[in-house]
Amino acid sequence: MPVTTHDSELLSQFRDPETKEKAFTTIIKKYQERLYWHIRRMVVEHEDANDVLQNVFIRVWNGLENFREDAQLYTWLYRIATNECLTFLEQQKKRASIPIDESDSGLSNKVKADKDFDANKLEWKLQLAIQQLPEKQRVVFSLRYYDEMPYEEMSKVLETSEGALKASYHHAVKKIEDYILNH
Repeated sequence: MPVTTHDSELLSQFRDPETKEKAFTTIIKKYQERLYWHIRRMVVEHEDANDVLQNVFIRVWNGLENFREDAQLYTWLYRIATNECLTFLEQQKKRASIPIDESDSGLSNKVKADKDFDANKLEWKLQLAIQQLPEKQRVVFSLRYYDEMPYEEMSKVLETSEGALKASYHHAVKKIEDYILNH
């Protein structure tokens, strides 16, 4: 059964102590799959994605009371998810205590470790190419390519100008094309 409750209705239900938990459960059902895949593309491993998603929903639970609705709920959730991903990746780098450029190859190794990995298949080459991108370009590429998010919406999620996002996406696409053609 698809969840069709409008966000504004869910938010007012969340603010009512009688329906708060039910509204939050509905928000989770409505957005968890999209957020999971956004996170998964960033952190690669399923277990890590679940951990980050759990952190996202904890932050949402704690912050939703003060959500001012000057952005769409969806935009706000993606901003939290993106920030949680970046925090998680930073923590991974610190824990591994290796130079930043080497930690990205760690993500490539996670892709290669997948039991279904086949370096000759285009979708795997794409995944490896994406993991070679700097974090910010990886986020921009993921939001645009997989989530088909308009630049205007992305600028709200990432708090960056549309022009900078277009340039970042263009550079990411170029790097991915070069990687796929040369590997």
